[in-house]
Amino acid sequence: MINVPKGTKDMLPADSHKWQAVEAAAKKITALYNVKQIRTPVFESADLFLRSIGDSTDIVNKEMYIFEDKGGRKMALRPEGTAGVVRSVIENNLCETLPQKLFYIESLYRYEQPQAGRYREHHQFGAEFYGSPLPEFEIELLSMASDFLREIGFSDLRLRINSIGCEKCRAEFNKALREFLKSVSDDICDDCKRRADVNPLRTLDCKNPSCQKIYSKAPKISDYLCDDCKSHHAAVIKGLSDLGIEYYEDESLVRGLDYYTRTVFELCDGDLAVLGGGRYDNLCQQLGGKPTPCVGFGCGIERLIAAAETRGIEFNRNIPTVYVAAQCDGARSECVRLVKALRDAGISAESDLMGKSLKAQFKYADRQAFAFVATVGESELQSGKVPVKRMSDGHTQELALNDFVNGIKNLIS
Repeated sequence: MINVPKGTKDMLPADSHKWQAVEAAAKKITALYNVKQIRTPVFESADLFLRSIGDSTDIVNKEMYIFEDKGGRKMALRPEGTAGVVRSVIENNLCETLPQKLFYIESLYRYEQPQAGRYREHHQFGAEFYGSPLPEFEIELLSMASDFLREIGFSDLRLRINSIGCEKCRAEFNKALREFLKSVSDDICDDCKRRADVNPLRTLDCKNPSCQKIYSKAPKISDYLCDDCKSHHAAVIKGLSDLGIEYYEDESLVRGLDYYTRTVFELCDGDLAVLGGGRYDNLCQQLGGKPTPCVGFGCGIERLIAAAETRGIEFNRNIPTVYVAAQCDGARSECVRLVKALRDAGISAESDLMGKSLKAQFKYADRQAFAFVATVGESELQSGKVPVKRMSDGHTQELALNDFVNGIKNLIS
C-alpha cells in the first residue's frame, strides 16, 4: 500500500468545510479592502528564493525542495509566497497603477521536521501591498488582517510588533550585536554561532530557551533606530491605537526572513502566532524591479484551523437541502427530474445513484445531514403529492409535484 508522504496530509471531506470557511472569510475581507487575487506557479527558479529569502536562512540552507528539470535548470518548489508574487508583479508591470494590493491562497513546501500544525506541504493565505512608504500601508494591512481573524471567530488576539530599522541603522545594531554574541559564543547553540557571523539579527529568532534567556541582555534595536525609522514606527503605533487595534511592542521579534525592513509583526492567539509579516521595501529592487516599498503578511491555514478549534470556534457546514428518495424503480426518473428542477433553482439536492432500498436511502440522507427527504413512489406519482420529511424533528408535509420547487422554497424560507 502506498501511503501519504511524510509531512503531508489529506484534506478529507469531513474537514473540507473548515477550509472553505477560511477561504470564504479571506475572499470576503479582501473584497472589502479592494484587494485582488493573484496565483503564481508552484515552482520557480531556485535563484528567486536564494536572492530574496537570503542564503543564511534555514529555509535556503535546510528546507527548500530543489530539483533540476530536463533542461538542466535549477528549480524549487515555493517555500514561501512573497518572492513569487514580487516576481510576477515585476514581470507583468503591475505597479504601473499604485497602490497595488494583492492576496493569494496557495500551497508551500519546506523539508522540515513535521509537528503539530506544521507540515512539509502546507497552505497559506497571504496579502502583499505595493507602492507606499507611508505608515498608513502597515495600518491598512494590519486592519485587514485583524478583520480577517475576527471574521473567522477569534476574539482574544494579541498583536506583537517591532521595528528592525532600515539598512542604515540596522548596520550599527548588527555591529553591536556581533560584539555581544562574541562575548557569549560559548553559551549559545550551534545554529546561533553560525548565524552570528552571517546574519546576527537572526540569532534573536532562535527558539532555544537557553539562547532566549541570554538574548534578554543583548543590545536593543530600539536604541539604534535612526530618526526616520523611529518616527515611522511611532506613526504606525498611533494609527493602530486610532483604530482600536490592541498591540504590544516586542523587541525580540525579528521574523525569519532576510528581506524585512522596519515594521515586523505577528498576530497571536495566546502564545501561538497565526499570522505574521512586515515591511520589505528593498525586495522589488533586489529582484530586478524598480524601487517599490511593500508590506505583506502570511497566514498558515492548517495552523489557523488548529488554533480556531482549540478556541472552540466552529466552522459552518454546508448542509445539503433535499434528498429525493425513490420508493420503487418506476419513480427514479421522476426523482431525477425533481432534483434537476431544484438545482436549477439554486437548491442543493440529490437522489439515489446506487440502487439502494428506501431504508438505505433514508440512512444515507441522515448521515449526509440533508435537511429534508422527499419520498416518491407509485402512489405519489398517481396522486401528484409528495411527502417531505424535515429530518431535524420528523415533521412531514405533502407538496404538489407540479409546484414542488416553490413548496420546497417555502419550507426553507
